[in-house]
Amino acid sequence: MTMFSKIFRALWGLPSSFSTPLAPRIVMTLLVKDEEDILEQNLLFHHSMGVDAFIVTDNNSSDGTLGIIDKYEKKGWIVEVIRETACDYSQKKWVDRMVMLAIRKYAADWVINADADEFWYPPQGSFPKYLSGVNANVLHCSVVNVYPEPGLFWQEWSQTVREVVDAERFGLSPYSLFSHHKGKVMHRANGYIQISMGNHKVLMLWRRQQHSDIIVYHYPVRGKEHFLRKMINGGKQLEQNLRKRGGRHWRYCYELHKQGKLEEEYERMVGSKCRAQLIQGGFIVPDQRMKNLLAHLV
Repeated sequence: MTMFSKIFRALWGLPSSFSTPLAPRIVMTLLVKDEEDILEQNLLFHHSMGVDAFIVTDNNSSDGTLGIIDKYEKKGWIVEVIRETACDYSQKKWVDRMVMLAIRKYAADWVINADADEFWYPPQGSFPKYLSGVNANVLHCSVVNVYPEPGLFWQEWSQTVREVVDAERFGLSPYSLFSHHKGKVMHRANGYIQISMGNHKVLMLWRRQQHSDIIVYHYPVRGKEHFLRKMINGGKQLEQNLRKRGGRHWRYCYELHKQGKLEEEYERMVGSKCRAQLIQGGFIVPDQRMKNLLAHLV
């Protein structure tokens, strides 16, 4: 769909963009690759929070991800599956395609563009309840990284991290779990024009954005093997993206991989050598919420 067509469509839907549906239809888009360890819990969690439908783009998964997608497509939760075979990680383009499907084909009122390792938690415990009182068309949501605890499955982790401004003091990577995170946005269907790379911003016709207290619990690092595989695969794809934009942490880590230094970087990414100091400084804090919520998923 061309930019002109999107603007025309946004103008056409402008009158209804100021109304607040009592029971908004919520569609989540997911871009996935080799996420068999977390995808099913993601679907179960967000469905329990009131997401009505999922649109999934799979980018060449080679593990059990496709089996999970097939299971929930048959169940009716996943309403559309796109098998994307390109290897240039055109994330912005692929997510935009899903957003337009959510709007034009599946009558979304609100769209949440997520990754498999993100769990969007509305404080009321229900997206429909939360959104029924929202007049804005864009909600900015804070992202909280969950700290990987050795010897436990990721569902059992019960600590989150806070930003460390002086990363060098602790010998942390510039892209560690403790680095600054931009946050994410969710948006109404009416008025939508274009999502940004990484889903951090969205271009809307007459954007009315507000900060929300929705928390995105993020599990970007689920052990050393997962980290190495993710950075290598992502780095390879981004090298083929001629625009050379976005994914700076992947490009950084992939360069270290080519130098044989990526395993060492993992320790700096999670701060394992200075964990005691990080806890003492209040940068790793207890947070049982997601552990408790995930334990009750069926």
